[in-house]
Amino acid sequence: MSRFVRWTAVGTAALLLAACGAESSGTGDAGKGGPDPTASPRSSPGAGAPPPASLAAQRLHWRQCAAGADAPAAGGDWRCATLTAPLDWSRPDGETIGIALIRGKATGERAGSLLFDFGGPGGSGVAALPAYASAVSTLRQRYDLVSWDPRGVGASRGVRCRDDRRIQAAEAVDATPDTPAEERAYFHDAADFGRGCARAAGTLLGHVSTTDTAHDMDLMRHVLGDTRLHYFGISYGTELGGVYSHLFPRHVGRMVLDAVVDPGADTVGHAENQTRGFQRALNDYLTSTGQDPERGTRKIADLVRRLDADPLPASAGRKLTQTLALTGVVQALYSRSSWPTLSAALRAAEKRDGSGLLALADAYDERDAYGHYGTTTHAQRVISCLDDRQRPTAEATRKLLPEFERISPVFGDYLAWDTAGWCHDWPVAGQYDTPRVAAPGAPPILVIGNTGDPATPYEGARRMADELGRGVGVELTWKGEGHGAYGSGSDCVDSAVNAYLLYGSAPRDGAVCS
Repeated sequence: MSRFVRWTAVGTAALLLAACGAESSGTGDAGKGGPDPTASPRSSPGAGAPPPASLAAQRLHWRQCAAGADAPAAGGDWRCATLTAPLDWSRPDGETIGIALIRGKATGERAGSLLFDFGGPGGSGVAALPAYASAVSTLRQRYDLVSWDPRGVGASRGVRCRDDRRIQAAEAVDATPDTPAEERAYFHDAADFGRGCARAAGTLLGHVSTTDTAHDMDLMRHVLGDTRLHYFGISYGTELGGVYSHLFPRHVGRMVLDAVVDPGADTVGHAENQTRGFQRALNDYLTSTGQDPERGTRKIADLVRRLDADPLPASAGRKLTQTLALTGVVQALYSRSSWPTLSAALRAAEKRDGSGLLALADAYDERDAYGHYGTTTHAQRVISCLDDRQRPTAEATRKLLPEFERISPVFGDYLAWDTAGWCHDWPVAGQYDTPRVAAPGAPPILVIGNTGDPATPYEGARRMADELGRGVGVELTWKGEGHGAYGSGSDCVDSAVNAYLLYGSAPRDGAVCS
């Protein structure tokens, strides 16, 4: 089972500082769009307690990066270190955990560190940042670029809940159960996955929340020597940035939130948002191929329904199931550049060859040619199920099905059932229905929404800007396609972000890049 909120690499278009269609509220003065990176913050309001003095004073030992379990070592001038943080932030002087960091030092006059979270939750920043470096080379002129593996991810006590054999075996579980037997198998598999996570994580399972990671970020700020935290969050990273801003509003420096998770949506609300978002992206894809969206949707929905009873043969003797087909379509909708691949895969599936859609699904599930799976989904689940305290039942899900199917005949069933299955019988309780992101006293935070974003529909950007507070959230809209906006081909977006992060000049709230 995979939940369709996943970080994904953003394109590496050239970054330009030229003027664009988005109006600016300033002329580059550091005080207008965000604080001077070197300015000291006022005292913290206390929502986020300061770290223990002994940990705040620690020195990081930067060294060449080692290879990870699922990623090669970063070469060049990238350096890695381990931050020591409290395992339990409510007992900051107790047991500790090591947080893996990566840094690329500024190429010009240094203004501070710029932290990146690429989303998931569960994405490895240590693996992602070097791959993303060319897209943010302009920002590196003034900032040390820094990312990390959050708790439970990669080199920060990464959690693997199942081995490869059991992951592949679970592909046969029907994620849109139609019979009592299929329901029992679905929920048994969900509970079994949770038990595997509990065995693998041990005491860590109750200390991998977004709030825990926000406290880790403020410790990073201390240890890196920055008076304010400058941050670029993508996808789930926007929720993390909002939570940090709520806890430490007066420590916020210049912050960009791109591909925004709606902070006001609960478990069912997120699923409904994604159902609309992926259907909207599917409609745009179908229109781009000259098809009528309604007719094209029916055709894909019919294919998916046939796969429920009759999986297609695919490569290496494997079968394309209904769930894997949906995962393949979702993978392709994350980026417009994948749309031709989706067209070829759908044509092949109509001819009873599931290899194309299976290859797309494998890319999403991080399965390599040798049958080894990555663990992003594992970490994604342990983090999100500790955050989210809602546990919808099978009965509640059945009541959702008609509306979800109306919104999307392709994705509705899967995303409705996911609300009940994702955290079913989870070993630890969740923390909140929706995260608190109000950040009174914080400087302007740039919030970017993409009208064609399937995974984090653009309406979430306005909600985030509003909930951050008056004078804090500054919304920029891009009329584009795919997950995320910066580095995705819009000179207007890239220029606005660069002007804000480098010079403190934010666009006006409500500006649009077309």
